[in-house]
Amino acid sequence: MNAVRRLSIVHTESSCGWGGQEIRILSEAQGLIGRGHAVRILCPPKSRLYSESSTWGVPAEALAIAKKRVRGLSALYRWFKANRCDVVNTHSSTDSWLAALALRALGRPFPIVRTRHISAAVSPGFLSHWLYERAAQRVVTTGEQLRAQLIEVNRISPQRVVSVPTGADAARFRPGDRLAARRQLGLSGQPTLVGIVATLRSWKGHRYLVDAMKLLPDSVGLVIVGDGPQREALERQVAELALGDRVRMPGNQADVLPWLQALDVFALPSYANEGVPQALVQAMLCGLACVTTHAGSIAELARHDATALVVPARDAQALAGAIRRLVQDEALRRRLGEAARKHCAENFSVEQMLDRMETIYREVSGA
Repeated sequence: MNAVRRLSIVHTESSCGWGGQEIRILSEAQGLIGRGHAVRILCPPKSRLYSESSTWGVPAEALAIAKKRVRGLSALYRWFKANRCDVVNTHSSTDSWLAALALRALGRPFPIVRTRHISAAVSPGFLSHWLYERAAQRVVTTGEQLRAQLIEVNRISPQRVVSVPTGADAARFRPGDRLAARRQLGLSGQPTLVGIVATLRSWKGHRYLVDAMKLLPDSVGLVIVGDGPQREALERQVAELALGDRVRMPGNQADVLPWLQALDVFALPSYANEGVPQALVQAMLCGLACVTTHAGSIAELARHDATALVVPARDAQALAGAIRRLVQDEALRRRLGEAARKHCAENFSVEQMLDRMETIYREVSGA
């Protein structure tokens, strides 16, 4: 830990969902607590983040901030009036607005870092410009393309925006015994397994992956790890395509490592809203050959034919072709998997993420 003094960091998150964004908050908080800092999360009482926080050893307090309402503004105003901290990191639109207005009403006693996790467009209006340029002392994006978008489209000052991709633990996420993992998980049915680990949202592209399975040999199976709003639609699609014997959907998993280690190929056919996806970093660290797109900032991970195979988004035929190429070429799978692990271990470690966030918090707080 930097020897100046320990920091008091507060995260706000209005989302009640579960995915890479929420896991990033917990991972960073856990890591900085391990470095001796005081970290706390403010989030809605019914959020998955609140229920999971104790498992990660991260203190959390429940506040009614799930919606942009006076009640949530009042809750944050009272909390910040009664508690001190060095910096506030906001994460979603709702909590960012509520925190910015509450702190403005209090005379801006604590600086704000606004973390932007996804590549969805930010409104170019003057209100958004105030939030990013005036209310926040620093904006953190989870990828360089997201940073460029805020600078070029939203005209946020370049010195205020920094990219800090989410890091993963290369010592934990590593190649394992594929056959043993399959036996453990009951996945010994198909000779070849393709998998995806992602919240079941439309823009993750699961439906194109299911379509691609119809174009691949029966010996290729698919494992879809995760849950979310698209589950019923995907289950219907699997049934309509008569793929029930080849597709497993085990839902959310507390530990995704054995599921990754059981795979031959990892696929992430996202078409929007990505930063640098944690699941793709984890899969690459596990030495998996990956097929993906260049949605969001995925290009920072996936270099075609060097660290992954990259296909056009929303193209089941191209996706199937890339998967088929990997299934048929063991040497290519091995080469891409080794290169992917090396690239991620050198550039996307959790320690690098913690170092950079710690530096940002110290800079904005003057600590």
